[in-house]
Amino acid sequence: MKALIVEDEPDVAELVALCLSSRWPGTTIVSTDQGTNVLQLVEAEAPDIVILDLGLPDKDGVEVLQELRMVSQTPVLVLTARGGRADRVQGLEFGADDYLAKPFFPAELLARVRAVLRRTRMPELREEEEVLEGHGLSINFTRRLLTVKGSEVALTPTEWRLLTCLARNEGMVVTHQVLSARVWGGPTVGPATIKTAVGRLRAKLADDASAPSLIHSHRGLGYRFTLPYPR
Repeated sequence: MKALIVEDEPDVAELVALCLSSRWPGTTIVSTDQGTNVLQLVEAEAPDIVILDLGLPDKDGVEVLQELRMVSQTPVLVLTARGGRADRVQGLEFGADDYLAKPFFPAELLARVRAVLRRTRMPELREEEEVLEGHGLSINFTRRLLTVKGSEVALTPTEWRLLTCLARNEGMVVTHQVLSARVWGGPTVGPATIKTAVGRLRAKLADDASAPSLIHSHRGLGYRFTLPYPR
């Protein structure tokens, strides 16, 4: 497991890290005390859960949560001194998966982390898995799992959103505007940035950019995903 701890109190951050590492040995801990770093770290590190304080020195944690939810569905557990009813409601309405007020009991923190991960990372226990397979490729949308020729391939959150957007619209051209909105959360990303991201995704799919069989470019429009037949 990998956890991103966003906390400006070193003692609290250390305690949370110790709790997680003790309960789940081998856990990778990434931490920051700056709200402005969160989106970049989620993109780069692809954590399984974010533990987010709201009282950050550079940016309000609620704003960080809102921005994160525009581009990612990474589970978020808010851990904060703001324990009022209105604060809890606001945090949950803005996208937190759970909310725990300080001071906290380590056992309760671990129970809540475990519950959040069970709800968000094990949906196969609740619903039939959605899988697209063929051409040596398997995309498990339910488990957020990609395998290429039998080997699991790690994707960044942006790459996963890009693949999902294209593959779920198989056979259709997805425009640059739609990709910008659905993958990056806004209209500001241009074709050059999208082209770079597609190039990285093609490499991970083992899709030859000079003669692609999976992701096809439509100049001036966007991209189309197809699985060759027979599957």
